[in-house]
Amino acid sequence: MNLKHDANIADADGLYAAIIEAHSGLSQDDSMALNARLVLLLANHIGDAQVLHEALAAARASLQKRA
Repeated sequence: MNLKHDANIADADGLYAAIIEAHSGLSQDDSMALNARLVLLLANHIGDAQVLHEALAAARASLQKRA
């Protein structure tokens, strides 16, 4: 399985709103902890090390494009 780069969520805006809402009222530390827990839960759900490594590389590369 390869990492999907095209939109793959029917209600992407609704999901984005739910993620933002989950962070509402949290301190920066708690927000970062929530993100870390969410990443680990989703990584476990995906369960494909190759896809996860590709996702990590893509996420890291996107940070370098911002600079």
